[in-house]
Amino acid sequence: MTNENFRGFKKEDFEVFTIDGLEERMEALKSQIQPKFEQLGQYFSPSLTAMTGDEMHYHVAKHARRTKNPPKDSWVAFANNARGYKMLPHFQIGLWETHVFVWFAVIYEAPMKEAFGEILLKNVSSIREQIPSEFVWSKDHTKPEVIRQSDLTEETHKELFERLINVKKAEILCGIQIPKEEAIKLTGDETVARFEEAIQTVKGLYQMTKQTVEA
Repeated sequence: MTNENFRGFKKEDFEVFTIDGLEERMEALKSQIQPKFEQLGQYFSPSLTAMTGDEMHYHVAKHARRTKNPPKDSWVAFANNARGYKMLPHFQIGLWETHVFVWFAVIYEAPMKEAFGEILLKNVSSIREQIPSEFVWSKDHTKPEVIRQSDLTEETHKELFERLINVKKAEILCGIQIPKEEAIKLTGDETVARFEEAIQTVKGLYQMTKQTVEA
């Protein structure tokens, strides 16, 4: 890793999400966690550009629309647009109070999500072969609950993809969660190596989204 500044995540980083009050939690996010997201953004943007063949830009979550409830999680996202990421297939690295996450994500704002759902359905068998059993899927990026790959039958996997086509607010995310207890023991280099491995694994899903553009 060329970014010597990133030291990994510490116990105090996760405790930011226990701070009461919007202003107080946002202040801790800005001073403590967002600099780490900046470091990861600067490191992974060129790395993801090389991996995907698209120029990838990073976006540190600002939580700017919040007026009352403090954020329960935060992240840096990567997409092939300098202005935003929510309407595009993207990658995320972030934290909840309990764990670190790395996602490939198509969330409800993405206009291509129905077309992507069709492509996922056609490729369900190969996806099941590509995604390791310990990886997880999510239907909603705002909730920590996930479904383990090992718990999905081919039928329930199809239902997950059909939901993306048929439910207006449906989302699909695939990646890893690293529990807090494990994450705080990892060095910066070890953390980044885990992130890179996860992104390499879900990269094929990102490449599938390009078929929606071609279609």
